Amino acid sequence: MVQSVGTMALARLAKCCRSLVREPSKGLFCGVLQPGLIEGCIGAKRHLLSEDIIKLQDFQQRKLTVAHLVTGSKGNYFELFSQKLQRNELILRDELKLLLHLCQSADDLVIARDAIYRYHTENRNLVHGDFKFGPLFMRQCYELGMEDLAAATLTDKNMTGFFRDATSFNIAIDMVFTKGSYAEALEILSNMRNQGVSFNKDTLILASGTCYKLNTAESYRICTTLIEEGQTKGNFIPRHAYCFAVVLAIKQKDIEKAQSLYSQILNTDSRICQNLKVVILVMSGALTDAISYLSAARLPKSPFFVKRPEFSQEVMDILRLRSEDTSLMMKVEQIVTELERADQVTQQTLDDMLCHTPSGKRKPSPITVERRTSRRTMKPLQSTLLLE
Repeated sequence: MVQSVGTMALARLAKCCRSLVREPSKGLFCGVLQPGLIEGCIGAKRHLLSEDIIKLQDFQQRKLTVAHLVTGSKGNYFELFSQKLQRNELILRDELKLLLHLCQSADDLVIARDAIYRYHTENRNLVHGDFKFGPLFMRQCYELGMEDLAAATLTDKNMTGFFRDATSFNIAIDMVFTKGSYAEALEILSNMRNQGVSFNKDTLILASGTCYKLNTAESYRICTTLIEEGQTKGNFIPRHAYCFAVVLAIKQKDIEKAQSLYSQILNTDSRICQNLKVVILVMSGALTDAISYLSAARLPKSPFFVKRPEFSQEVMDILRLRSEDTSLMMKVEQIVTELERADQVTQQTLDDMLCHTPSGKRKPSPITVERRTSRRTMKPLQSTLLLE
C-alpha cells in the first residue's frame, strides 16, 4: 500500500469524523505544406504530465485509507457539512481535508468547492508553509472529470491567493489540454502569471504544448517569449518544451527560428528530435544532408535488442514531396524504401510523438541485504557461494 503523505493527519481526521458521527450536535459541525502534413494535430487528446506530477494513484490510495478509517455514513457527513455552510460556521483545516478525501460525486465536489471558498474567506492571511489545498482539490476534479469546475475555481478573482503553487495550475492546464480546450488552458496560464505563481519546467511544457496546439501568430509569440525569458533567467528548459516550440516555428514558416531552437536542445537522442532534425533539414532545403542523416540511421541487420531510430511516415512524405522533380528524387525513394524494409518507419505522426503521456521517473529497486544466517536455526548458512 502506498504510504499516505501524513499518517498522523489521517488518524486525526478519522478521529474527528468518528466524533462527528457519534455526536453530530457536539462534533466538528457545530499549414506548412499541404493539409495532413504537420498541420493535422487537433485530434490528439493526451496528457502531457506524468503520474509523478499528477499523483492520482497516490491520491486515490489516500482516499481509500481515509474511507477505511472513517466510520459512519459519507452521505451524512456531506449533509452535515452543507448545514454547517448554511449556518456560516467556522471551517477547520482538518475537516476540510477530510471532506476533500471523501468526495465521490459531482455533487460532493460542489459542496467541497463551496467549503474552500468559505475557508479561503476566513483564512486569507495564511501562514507561510501552511497546508496547500489546491493540489488536493485539483486531483479530485481530475478524478471526477470536472475540468470546467477546476478552471472556473482557479481563475475566480475571489480565490486569488488560495492556489499559490504551480502544481495546482499545472494539473488544471493538463486537464483542459486533454479536452482540447487550448484557449482555456492559455487563460489559466495568464491567471497563473497574474497571481505571481512562478512557472516551473512542467508549466513550460504545458505552455509550449498549448501554444503549439493553438498555432496562431500570437501563441507563437507567447511560446518563444516564455522560452527566451526562461533562458535569460537561467532556468532549465525541458527538451519537450523545445520540441513543441520547434514544430510551432515550422508551422509558422519560421525555419530559421526552428533551427535556432533545435540547436539549443542539449540531448537530441530521442525519436522526436531525430524526426525534427530531418524535417528541419528538408524544410531548409538541405535535402542532401537529410539523405545522409537517414542513411547513417539505417540498421537493416541489427539485433532486436538494439534501439533503432524510427522515422514517422509523415516525415518521409514531407521528404518525398520536397524531392519531387529534383535529381535526388530516386535517391530519396531508395532510402525511404530501405527504412521501411528495416521496420524503421512508423505510422505515428509528429503530433503523436509530441502529445504523449510521459512514463515518469522509474522507482529505484529496493536494496536487498544478503542473508548469511538461517531464519530457522539462526546459524550461519553453509553455502559454497559464501565460502568462495
